[in-house]
Amino acid sequence: MDSASNLTHGQVARYAMGSLGTGGFATLPGLVLVYYLTDSLGVTALAAGAIVTAAKVWDVLIDPVIGGLSDNGLARTGSRRGLMRIGAIGLPIAFVLTFAVPAGIGPAASAIWVLIAFIAAATCFSLFQVPYIALPAELTDGYRERTRLLTWRVVMLTVAILLFGAGGPEIRGMFPDDPLLGYLVMALVAAVVLGIGLYIASTVAPQRPLLPVHPGASIGTHYRDGIAVLRQSQPFRALLATFMLQGLATGLMLAAAQFVARWVLNDEDAVTPLFASLIAPALLMAPVWKKIADRIGKERGFRLASMIFLVATLVLTAMVWMPGWWILLPVALAGAAYAGMQTLPMAMLPDVIAHDRSETGGANRSGIFGGVWTAGETTGMALGATVLSIVLAATGYIETTANVEVVQPDAAVTGIAVAFSLLPAALMLVSLATLARYRLREHDIIGTSA
Repeated sequence: MDSASNLTHGQVARYAMGSLGTGGFATLPGLVLVYYLTDSLGVTALAAGAIVTAAKVWDVLIDPVIGGLSDNGLARTGSRRGLMRIGAIGLPIAFVLTFAVPAGIGPAASAIWVLIAFIAAATCFSLFQVPYIALPAELTDGYRERTRLLTWRVVMLTVAILLFGAGGPEIRGMFPDDPLLGYLVMALVAAVVLGIGLYIASTVAPQRPLLPVHPGASIGTHYRDGIAVLRQSQPFRALLATFMLQGLATGLMLAAAQFVARWVLNDEDAVTPLFASLIAPALLMAPVWKKIADRIGKERGFRLASMIFLVATLVLTAMVWMPGWWILLPVALAGAAYAGMQTLPMAMLPDVIAHDRSETGGANRSGIFGGVWTAGETTGMALGATVLSIVLAATGYIETTANVEVVQPDAAVTGIAVAFSLLPAALMLVSLATLARYRLREHDIIGTSA
């Protein structure tokens, strides 16, 4: 039975606001953190990549535990909002600290400072994100209503990418004589927006009747539960593998965008039109992908979006030989596809959870699914920065400190172009193979929720 009437416009809007925070945190550090470390703090490319990766590895390790804690919190209090509010308060503070490195302390101390602050930020992000991912399966049982809910979440996600991806560098650029101050002001403004979005979204978490609590669940139990959902749910494995591969592809492009602007287009401020060309089509296409999914099914719509993104990245490979502003056109095509690549798998996840609930006799493992999903998503996005740092190091990229000009070798510029085009295309091709293994269809889901 479709429960579209169960969701008010207010519920949809408040849930979508969470992506203002989650999208902002995923976008801005992914865009500028490696560049901040290498070109303002003098940290080597490999060390910068290691910092981002270490924080994300920590994130991956704690996500299944937070998923278990979220399920226990739901049973104990009837709501998931407790962890969400802790994350909403802590993330803005840790985010500011990440970009508050004191001037003159040296590359090594700067690297340690950023590592500690970014790990704290990643922890707070997971405290919010894991229960947030679990909510759609509990807010509605409607197959198409979940698509509606997640469509508006992706609309807000694209707004967040535009605000943070284009606005963040613009704020930083207002302080050309003091880049470190520019990064700090950028972080302060971003933190306010992050906090508002996350807190509003926490209010949509429903209050449910209390459930039996299983006391004494250990960390090991939470990990075993996470492994169990992976082992028992084939649709979840296929969907998660696809989303991880595509997260790696988009994370790699996100991390490379600032470098493309500076060294391929020879204009550090070019990152703003790059993001505008990505986000404008995504904003327009998110509702269109909902209509496509309603007509041909979520999984087929997801496959179509993935194929369009693959074509766009293949076209971008020409920038290796012909760099220029023409790349904005295939980036715009990628943006149109990206809206579907976000909306549809996120709408398919609650379907997978509902199917699991029917297969396991009504067991609510939404938090566990959310924890494993967030761990996989984080892994994909984090490895994007890691792959970029390896490409930069292998091609001889020269790091520098603020206000010191360098000339990059041709190999490094080529590596940046390849990281923005050919490598993401290869990852998208593999993701289409994993998506082919996802076999849940609308009649399977409706049958479980009827």
